[in-house]
Amino acid sequence: MLLKDFLPSPALRLYVKCFRIIHFCFDPLQPVPYKAYPPKPEQTLHFFLKEPFLIETKERSKYQPPSILFTAQQTSLANHFTAHNFIDVQIVFQPSAVFQLTGIPATELTNQFLEAKLIFPTTVQSTFFQLREATDYMEMINIVEVFTSSLVVKAKKELILVDAACQQIVRNHGNVSMDWLAKQACYSTKQFKRKFAERVGLNPKTYARILRLNRAYNIRNCYPGKTWNAIAVQCGYSDYQHLAKDYKEFNGLTPPELHSLENMSPENILGLTKTIYRNRFTGSL
Repeated sequence: MLLKDFLPSPALRLYVKCFRIIHFCFDPLQPVPYKAYPPKPEQTLHFFLKEPFLIETKERSKYQPPSILFTAQQTSLANHFTAHNFIDVQIVFQPSAVFQLTGIPATELTNQFLEAKLIFPTTVQSTFFQLREATDYMEMINIVEVFTSSLVVKAKKELILVDAACQQIVRNHGNVSMDWLAKQACYSTKQFKRKFAERVGLNPKTYARILRLNRAYNIRNCYPGKTWNAIAVQCGYSDYQHLAKDYKEFNGLTPPELHSLENMSPENILGLTKTIYRNRFTGSL
């Protein structure tokens, strides 16, 4: 069993935040717990290599997505139902990388779960078959490295200052002045918001809120004894009520309600959460 983020090679780090492998094995005679997934600041390509995987959102009841799935930037909670023998190999992209690689405006993809061949039509299917034949995790990482490298050499859009501003927002966990970022990117605030949305899929203020929310989520999972007030202040909220408002708006649940579900997630039951959330909180892999 494994839940681990892998750092890509230096040549890919402008485009890929991490490669991730999730491998869960449960007793086939027992029900598999589900995971309530809050929105993350991520666009992700998934390769589901084993048994079927199901998704449930507020817009759509439980359904089976394609085996090769592109998850665009989300703004609401989704329930993920894994199988008894489940392997998901992921490419987690940098904030504006999918736009750079494909030229598709990110606003056209937001809140969608798409057949990946619609986004990466050339080699994604052969990569899936290679992954299914792989004999170990490192071979899987090597396969997705080669696939991503093939995308990078054919990138449709160049890096611009807005992409650097995206990274500034990420590094500051959403706590940064949008007017200052616009000035750094050499745009008016209105132009910056439009360019940012085209490349990331959300306006910068909403994206910053998701970043703060995700940081609070990771801290709580890493340090479950930490008070909500302390987490709120650490993440740049004025108080717990401000944090709770964002939890409710994006997840439909209060912080205690969401983390009560988190305690029953597959990774928590399998004892895989301590290291992964510590690494996400500290920013290491």
